[in-house]
Amino acid sequence: MKRRNMSRKHSPVFKFKVAFEALRGEKTVAQLCQEYSIAASQIYTWKKELEERGAEIFSTKSPERTREEELDKLHAVIGRLKVENDFLGRVLGRCQ
Repeated sequence: MKRRNMSRKHSPVFKFKVAFEALRGEKTVAQLCQEYSIAASQIYTWKKELEERGAEIFSTKSPERTREEELDKLHAVIGRLKVENDFLGRVLGRCQ
């Protein structure tokens, strides 16, 4: 009999919730495993990642700000391309 790969996709919110509960230490990892039906190794992985990368939350440049800056750059490119397209359309329209 073949074993099925029973991997599930967990949302970032769920991962954070479980890892944060593990960090708080109010419940044991075994209790969290039973409560959320996930493996202990998964909880330890999420907990370690939260410990290592948790400081990024308070970094000077937030991901939202970076996304806004990137969006502004893309809007500028779109505007420039629109102007170029309109110009070329007018020039080529006269030549025909």
